[in-house]
Amino acid sequence: MFSKRTEWKLTPNRFAQTQADLRSAGMEVLDLSISNPTRAGFHFDEEAILGSLVVPEVMDYDPQSKGLLTAREAVAHYYRDAHEGYDVDPESVILTTSTSEAYSYIFRLLCNPGDELLVAKPSYPLFEFLGDLENVKLASYPLLYDHGWQIDFPSLYRAVNHHTRGVLVVHPNNPTGSYVKQNELANLNHFCKEYDLALIVDEVFLDYAHDGATRNTFALNSDVLTFTLSGLSKISGLPQMKVAWAITSGPEERKREALARLEVIADTYLSMNAPLQWATPALLAQRKGFQPLLLDRVRTNLQELDHQLSHQKTCERLDVEGGWYVVLRVPATQSDEELSLDLLRKVAVLVHPGHFYDFPRDGYLVLSLITPTASFREGVSRILSLLNS
Repeated sequence: MFSKRTEWKLTPNRFAQTQADLRSAGMEVLDLSISNPTRAGFHFDEEAILGSLVVPEVMDYDPQSKGLLTAREAVAHYYRDAHEGYDVDPESVILTTSTSEAYSYIFRLLCNPGDELLVAKPSYPLFEFLGDLENVKLASYPLLYDHGWQIDFPSLYRAVNHHTRGVLVVHPNNPTGSYVKQNELANLNHFCKEYDLALIVDEVFLDYAHDGATRNTFALNSDVLTFTLSGLSKISGLPQMKVAWAITSGPEERKREALARLEVIADTYLSMNAPLQWATPALLAQRKGFQPLLLDRVRTNLQELDHQLSHQKTCERLDVEGGWYVVLRVPATQSDEELSLDLLRKVAVLVHPGHFYDFPRDGYLVLSLITPTASFREGVSRILSLLNS
């Protein structure tokens, strides 16, 4: 009765079941995997956010396939304001309810059933589900770690075939926190030109460089057809306000054809709701108050982690440039899942095992740097105590 694309294992895995059992037993667990900024103790301008949703224009239905021009202009203004004057054309912006929906549009645009996209590993586990739902296969290329992360271009060339339609890049990557370097961008453009591929670039964490420096966006990459994705979820810390977008850039003829086709896809669904589109300028402006708070939390927790790691020799953290997460390298004496279960059962600390993100081997844990600082400090102390015992 059901399609093959939804043939997932739906029963809880041991990791999820253990969490549920502990919570049912009333055990307080320190959550060092938190990804929801609205539950991480940050202050939000509640009056401004709620007020942005109460405007008389929401009573009128104005179906624009790309999204309301005022909202798209707000996105363009964000790039001019936050990214060194990048002049994004609002007509190249298509609004979606989430980056997941933007991926769905782009997968449909580029791929026939059974076509492939190249995806980095380690990376965010969502892509596998998105690929399944669109009948798109994912082939991996590795990120290598050697005094920082880098794309393994020889593996990228080995992975490409006549079914490949594009390369997916996360900038900075989740969970490694590594940005695409300028020389890597040049190599990616060369690779995509050689094989006639598109670039799909997820920039949701772009603003969160730990050194405070502005990193270049792909939004104006003109060498090859490029789709740049982002949204309010991370930029303003408002995942409940479903506003995201895809920006199309590249050679003019390819860009024009891609936008025309994407506009039909978007018009077919018309998923964006009017209140959030009218609120987009005000909600994007919330980033100016939110981002300094989050970056201060991230830097404080990273310093705390380094301080505790300096008093032991069993574990080390890997270099991280941006984003909300950090990778801890630990002794691979058991699987990452078993270690994470031990941490839950023995010291009541929740972290993500590396295999969630397709690390190539055991010996990695992923910690959230937006965890409230007191919980982060205590959680790291418990983790290192168990691992060094």
